[in-house]
Amino acid sequence: MPFFSAPRLTDADALRSYARVLVRAGLTERAACVTEVEIAAREDAGLVDTKARTEAQRLVDDERAALAEEQSGWPARTDYDALQEAFQALEAAGFVVLQGVDDHWAAAGVVREAAGGATGSALRGIVWFTPSDVWHAVDHGMLEVNVWHPDSANIADGDPLCSAVVATLDAAGLAAHFDEGRIEVRAFWHRRLTDA
Repeated sequence: MPFFSAPRLTDADALRSYARVLVRAGLTERAACVTEVEIAAREDAGLVDTKARTEAQRLVDDERAALAEEQSGWPARTDYDALQEAFQALEAAGFVVLQGVDDHWAAAGVVREAAGGATGSALRGIVWFTPSDVWHAVDHGMLEVNVWHPDSANIADGDPLCSAVVATLDAAGLAAHFDEGRIEVRAFWHRRLTDA
């Protein structure tokens, strides 16, 4: 028997946690967040349709209220703001930046489109991360970012593209380094709530 075991999450805890990261990520509008939590409530927590919808709406609204209260204490410039500055600088330097893209297949599709279009020769690289990467940054203050060459080959440590991305993040005030095929950025995803 282990000396310490973490408490097991209940279905209610898991649903609340899911609503929390969806709201704080800000990658989808309120209605889409409610729909996602409703699906989880039915499929994972076993709630019936009407109760699942009501519970999803309540959880999303509670998390939006909690975020609105918390963000009043944030500094004027959050890590999220610094990330957006860095991403804009990367885009100006010829990178495509995909925030909250579904997976590597979707990112690869963008690379194919860019290579086939007029901007293909100007494409320097692609920077992308998934919603689950954002969720990790919401709670743990670290965003893992993928960086690819225009042909979708991964960067390596010391690669000029890797150095360029790390330098751009550093210029925005964010600590970043290459680790196991990705760039780890020390940043909490403190994105302010929108009205949507």
